[in-house]
Amino acid sequence: MMNARRFAEIDLAVCQQVNRACAWRAVRRFFRAISQLGDGKFWYVLMLVLPALHGRDGLVVSLRMALAGVAGVAIYKLVKHVTHRQRPYVNDATIMLGAAPLDQYSFPSGHTLHAVSFTLIVCAAFPVWAWLLVPFAALVAASRVILGLHYPTDVLLGATIGALVATGVASIPLPT
Repeated sequence: MMNARRFAEIDLAVCQQVNRACAWRAVRRFFRAISQLGDGKFWYVLMLVLPALHGRDGLVVSLRMALAGVAGVAIYKLVKHVTHRQRPYVNDATIMLGAAPLDQYSFPSGHTLHAVSFTLIVCAAFPVWAWLLVPFAALVAASRVILGLHYPTDVLLGATIGALVATGVASIPLPT
């Protein structure tokens, strides 16, 4: 069985490998743009577009997204406050910082948490959106490691929490 130290070494090694892509200016700029869209801009626009395209059903999905957003922020802020895990670029000088962090700590990835929860909520109601949202959510998750802001485990746990938030929000009865 793998011990925690060995697991952390593998997490860092994968982070270092993936972060090497940040050395290429075009890659860094692309993933910085993806990350900035994942800050909320893309999702806020989507919340406005869904009711316009899908009527009342779109409004319900947008409300679920808003609930997931609030729950996601509360959860990731609590976990970050408890764990205080430093970002990769802080812990290792070989990690290149490709974008400014939104806060001090890395665990879990809030960008990934929200991208996964919003994608699952929208695609459950409107599968036609999967062609756009699934790749975008994957790019947001990848951007966090490529830009040196998160370890792979931050992203994996962020995705897991996001899936749990989406599941929880889906169980809340809303008017249809």
